[in-house]
Amino acid sequence: MYLFHGKSKMIEEVTTTMERLQKVIAHAGIASRRKAEELILQGKVKVNGQVVTELGVKVGPQDKIEVDGIPVEREEPVYYLLYKPRGVISSVKDEKGRKVVTDFFEGLDKRIYPIGRLDYDTSGLLLLTNDGDFANLLMHPRYEIEKVYIAKVRGIPTREQLKQLEKGIMLEDGMTAPAKVKMLSLDKRKQTAIIEIRIHEGRNRQVRRMFEAIGCRVMKLKRERYAFLDLKGLNPGDYRELSPHEVKQLRALALSGGRR
Repeated sequence: MYLFHGKSKMIEEVTTTMERLQKVIAHAGIASRRKAEELILQGKVKVNGQVVTELGVKVGPQDKIEVDGIPVEREEPVYYLLYKPRGVISSVKDEKGRKVVTDFFEGLDKRIYPIGRLDYDTSGLLLLTNDGDFANLLMHPRYEIEKVYIAKVRGIPTREQLKQLEKGIMLEDGMTAPAKVKMLSLDKRKQTAIIEIRIHEGRNRQVRRMFEAIGCRVMKLKRERYAFLDLKGLNPGDYRELSPHEVKQLRALALSGGRR
């Protein structure tokens, strides 16, 4: 019994080290899994010197992979949560020399990049990884990951205007999905309001444009939550690594269409 158990465990370990080629390419941060599949079909990928043009091929840790003649450096996937400050670009580099989110990860020997983005003037929760497959999963429009924002706006919206946000607002790139909106506080003297808004889309400057559409200009904007993740214990510029359980939860949440 002991020898059989040991043998089966060894077989299981060998099996689990074999992964689909497109997944390995995505994990290396070269492309999303879908793009990796296109590269394979186009004959741009080699395994151990041989061109691979079929999907479904599995590779192990010792296999040498090349994309467009460049060896793939296989990294262990990492997942981080950053409290992005205002005045920082959600990118790995900026042509104007402005501070970017990866500047907070000095000394990290892995090539990470943000999942989605937060505007230059928006602070809050941002995820970064080197796992292209994971990033693509969370950013895909069909996966409804809820994001919670706190907005300070100029102008106090009426209940009817808030209902417009809840039903959906017509923007230049189409109608927004229904949102959940809550007035947290207001200052009649200054004519400002603080509002919580929950959305599951990720269009460019979406929250700001939604408020502009009802006549309120966003003065400050912060992403407080992403799915079940929050910023507790972090200050602007701080980051922490996601636990394996949190990563597993995010995958499951995305695949369930955002339903917990």
